[in-house]
This record gives sequence, structure tokens and C-alpha cells, in this order.
Amino acid sequence: MVHAIRVREYGGPQVMKWETIDVPVPGPDQALIRQTAIGLNFLDTYHRSGHYPEPLPFSPGNEGAGIVEAIGPGVTTVKPGDRVAYAGVIGAYAETRVIPAAKLVVIPNGVTDQQAAAMMLKGMTAEYLVRRTYRVKPGDTILIHAAAGGVGLIVCQWAKHLGATVIGTVGTDEKAALAKAHGCDHPIVTAREDFIARVAEITDGKKLPVVYDSIGKDTFMKSLDCLAPFGLLAAFGQSSGGVEPLNIGVLAAKGSLYVTRPTLGTYIATPALLAETARDLFDVVGKGIVKIAINQTYPLKDAVQAHIDLESRKTTGSTIFTV
Repeated sequence: MVHAIRVREYGGPQVMKWETIDVPVPGPDQALIRQTAIGLNFLDTYHRSGHYPEPLPFSPGNEGAGIVEAIGPGVTTVKPGDRVAYAGVIGAYAETRVIPAAKLVVIPNGVTDQQAAAMMLKGMTAEYLVRRTYRVKPGDTILIHAAAGGVGLIVCQWAKHLGATVIGTVGTDEKAALAKAHGCDHPIVTAREDFIARVAEITDGKKLPVVYDSIGKDTFMKSLDCLAPFGLLAAFGQSSGGVEPLNIGVLAAKGSLYVTRPTLGTYIATPALLAETARDLFDVVGKGIVKIAINQTYPLKDAVQAHIDLESRKTTGSTIFTV
């Protein structure tokens, strides 16, 4: 008997139910995987609440890892027995699932299933942010909001390795210590510090070439005030809510600024892009440059509690479900 978390109506964490499901035989270009670990992301709460609606009923979840148990006609990239991982394919909150084989990458030796499940979505997001959206260079000073979160801790480590000075916002002293331990040179506790003033102080008034902002409504306009002329705001999430409509004249007034709203789906839209992005991520993790902090683990059937803790800002780093 196979179980999954199912959502039959949009709402708070309690709308998620632990149910038995039927798993189909993999069709053409599909693979059946028995999942061993599943990642938790803030994106999952958007789908559950209906902020990013999915056709009802559905299983939340966007990343996971497991073992290929069967493949459909035409599949040549994976085979039964392979350890594989994926990101960006909704339906992860299940013990077993069928998935397009083109969305799977084989997990290399030296990376565990748990690490892969914890880092695919967050790690590949960090990869495109620091390597492609704005290519971090030695000598840069950057700002990452939510520096103690899953993406934040990876960005801190990766950007530091690339030669940047890293500034990060956090909510508590405990999170500040965690961010600092992962490469954040200047953690800013926003409960008592004005991050605009601190950025100006740290940079001697020069400000920044880039701000990575996953918070959205509460930080967007303030993030613009942290940018030097021609700087880029990469708004890759909105945990505090959507950003209000923007008069683009503001960008001119604040120094000919740039704003982008990137998504992982675009950056891994083809098998070649997916393979390149995953390879870059696996490389830095395998070499120990980036360490994946799995700070919370829940049984999949306890997804309700996991969502409550995530939305209450009680979690740090990455969280996984065990199956």
C-alpha cells in the first residue's frame, strides 16, 4: 500500500491529508521511483494555500530523491536501481511516484539521498543566482535576505568561495550565528538593526551590485535602497507576500537599477540546462565547498507540523521528509 499527502482544498497546513494512492505503471519517457527522502520548501506552502494554484486534488512537494524501480518505453537516461533526484516537479509528497525521466539526474557517489533531496531545488536556485542571474566575482559585496534559510546558507557558502564579502539578513541571534558559520561575513538581525543603514556602513556608502531577495513585500523597496547605480535586485521569492506594482521611474531615480524575477524552471528548462546546473551543484557539494545543513527531519506523514514550523520561521537551513 502506497501513501501520499493529498490536498483536496486550498488552505492552511491542516488541509493536507495522509492517504493511500494508486501508482500507475510508467508510460513512455517516464520512470517509477521509490522515494527515500523529500525536500520541504516555502514554495510548497504557496501551492497548498492556493497562492500558486494547482488542479485539485494534488500532492505538494517539488523535490526529492530515491531509487528507480521501473522505466517506461523510450527511457535511456536512467535505469532501474539508479539513485536519482529531481526538483521542480510537483507531487513529491508521496512514497512512490511516476515522473518524467528527463527531469531526473543520477546522484553521484559522495552525495547521499538525504543531501540530494535537501538541496536540489534550493541548491540549483543558489547556483543560478550566484553563477548566472548575477555572476558573483572576487571583491564583490552582496546581500542575501533570509541568510539562515535553505537557499541562504548555500548562497553564503558559494558566494564566499567565489571571493565575495557576504551580508545577510536574519531574524534572531541564533540564526545570525548559523549564517556566520556558513560564510556570512556580516549577519544583520533585522529585529533590531536597519539593514539599509548597515549596508551603507559596511560598504562605506558605496552600496551593492546585487541583492538576492526571497522575502518580497516586506523588503523589496528597502532592497532597492541597498543597490549602487546599475545594481541588480534578484527577487526570487515572496515569503512575506507579493510585491506591490512598481512605478519603474523609481529605478531611474535610485540609480538606473535593474530588477529581475527569476525562477528555477527557466534555468533548468531543458535536459542540458538541468544537467549543467546539477553538475555544478554536485561539484561544490562533493568537494565540501558547500555543506548542506539538514537541520530538521520529519516523517512524511507529519507534513502538517512541518508546514506549521516552516511558516512560523522555526526552521533553519534545509528540511527533509523521511519515507
